[in-house]
Amino acid sequence: MEIRDLLIREMQDLYDAEKQLVRALPKLAKAASNPELRQAFTEHTEVTKNQVQRLEQAFQMLGVKAKARPCAAMKGLVAEAQEIMAEDMPEPMMDSAIIGACQKVEHYEIAGYGTLCAWANALGLNDISELLEETLDEEKSTDDRLTEVNEPILAEAVSEAESGEEMEEEPAPAKKSRGKTQAAGSSRKAS
Repeated sequence: MEIRDLLIREMQDLYDAEKQLVRALPKLAKAASNPELRQAFTEHTEVTKNQVQRLEQAFQMLGVKAKARPCAAMKGLVAEAQEIMAEDMPEPMMDSAIIGACQKVEHYEIAGYGTLCAWANALGLNDISELLEETLDEEKSTDDRLTEVNEPILAEAVSEAESGEEMEEEPAPAKKSRGKTQAAGSSRKAS
């Protein structure tokens, strides 16, 4: 096997991965409660469709038919995201968990496209490398955007969890005073 064969095989793997994402991203957008996160998923769906076309263009430049090779890694990452979406948790925590699952996807794609660029460069396929580098840059940008979107979501999830813990503290026993029941509890602030 030669590097060119590896390049084609990895392109086929990422071609399938991107097609899986085109189907999965709208479901993630629907599951997200945060409007900015929904928007990020909606926009990335369109970006991903362009990435599929870019791969098709790279196949054409190589004189090879665009063909998907089943990407088991992406199938597993998508399944993991679906498991998270099926769980019962507060909205900010769910959004943050979905972001975590999506960043795993982005990191997989960054690794894959980085490798493709290196192989294309080694083969002197500069046009293909530049084409794939565009996708690599988009994947890095998406990862950065997800990190930014996650910061306020995560802060909200932590805040809700802390306020929920306060509410779950065991109240002091009720005292009877002149026929009325009063709750004697401590009011402690979260740190």
